[in-house]
Amino acid sequence: MEEKDVKEAPVEQTEKASKKKKENPLQKKIEELDDKLSREHDSYVRLYAEFETYRRRSAEEKLALVSSAAADTIKGLLPVLDDCERALKILENSSDDAAREGTSLIYTKLMEYLKSRGLSPIEAMGQKFDTDFHEAVTQFPAPSEDLKGMVIDVVQTGYLLNGKILRYAKVVVGA
Repeated sequence: MEEKDVKEAPVEQTEKASKKKKENPLQKKIEELDDKLSREHDSYVRLYAEFETYRRRSAEEKLALVSSAAADTIKGLLPVLDDCERALKILENSSDDAAREGTSLIYTKLMEYLKSRGLSPIEAMGQKFDTDFHEAVTQFPAPSEDLKGMVIDVVQTGYLLNGKILRYAKVVVGA
């Protein structure tokens, strides 16, 4: 009987050892697949983040391009506004009411349209000279002490487009 016990013990041990050997390759394969899945997931997350960055950057570039095109178009219309302003100044003292009203109507409509697109004139007359908004064309002796360093005449109106300088106001500064 003792021989049977001895024979059975090694058989049980060999069965356990063979099960471990069978589990080991499977366990190893599972770990390899888990590692591969983890690497692929990381790769996917990075790729997704890169794509989102690309999409955001493309949208920003498109917006900048549209804004730049709008700014160029509006900048091209500024000489027309200048001509309308000069015509209105000349027609102020004219007896031709129809010409004055027609020019004023054209100027007003054009200005309203451009304002709806973000254009706004820079208020310069009577303001303290500011290099952020004004370009000094010349200095002129100030009629009074309180007008020194102030804008006493506007040669050309300056404009902001969406809060950014489109054209500086050309001014005469009191000296």
